[in-house]
Amino acid sequence: MTDLPTFLAAHPNSILVDITGTQGSTPREAGTFMLVSSTALWGTIGGGQFEFMAIANAREMLAGTGGTAAMDIPLGPEIGQCCGGRTQLRFRRLTQPLKDELEAKLAGEIERLPEVYLFGAGHVGRALAAALAPLPLSVTIVETRQDELANLPAETKTRLVPMPEALVKDIPAGGAVVILTHDHALDFLIAREALDRSDLAYTGMIGSATKRATLASWLSREGGGERAWIERLTLPIGGAAVRDKRPEVIAAMTAAEILTALGAYRMRSSS
Repeated sequence: MTDLPTFLAAHPNSILVDITGTQGSTPREAGTFMLVSSTALWGTIGGGQFEFMAIANAREMLAGTGGTAAMDIPLGPEIGQCCGGRTQLRFRRLTQPLKDELEAKLAGEIERLPEVYLFGAGHVGRALAAALAPLPLSVTIVETRQDELANLPAETKTRLVPMPEALVKDIPAGGAVVILTHDHALDFLIAREALDRSDLAYTGMIGSATKRATLASWLSREGGGERAWIERLTLPIGGAAVRDKRPEVIAAMTAAEILTALGAYRMRSSS
């Protein structure tokens, strides 16, 4: 999707549609917004017939042929949906102060995105970066090899460092670590730093049951052999539900694991 400043520059004459309230089951929550110009859209308020109705209303406002400043839409059979709830929408023509407010809101949301660190940009690392790129996450790939940091998604941040394990202590609490380097010894060093922390939402490593057993033995010898450590590790990443070792498949399954772990961490932290 086009970034917000680019859309605003290309479509200054737009309508901001935001959800001001919801009752019952709805596709999106209050605070969700989209932008509607005469020819383009940015974002979504949930799709379906009720979004089509909102777009039509916004474009009537733009054309000066009608439209209302607010809508209260029941999401039931009368509009061909079966959510069963209701959604209240507000429609405002974009002004410069409103544009500034939107950009500030989006910048704040970006700052609060969960941090995901991928250690290693090999085949699976690149596939995982691509799988995570469209998600509401801040993704950083850490590498010791300059050449491996080429051809990554534009949204992905990169770090080129000689000792990746030293970065682990700086990852914010609630973040995720995925270990996919080209060197098993380096994998183990990164894992020891990550597993020493109990405040990460997810620590995963590419490998096998044999690698897990080897790591557990190594941690025991190196003074990191507490049972709780190895229990915090997802190894192998991607689970066993789909037995397919293609990088894109592993990446898709791992992305789901990461999102699940991040959601569980947020629930624990808010309780």
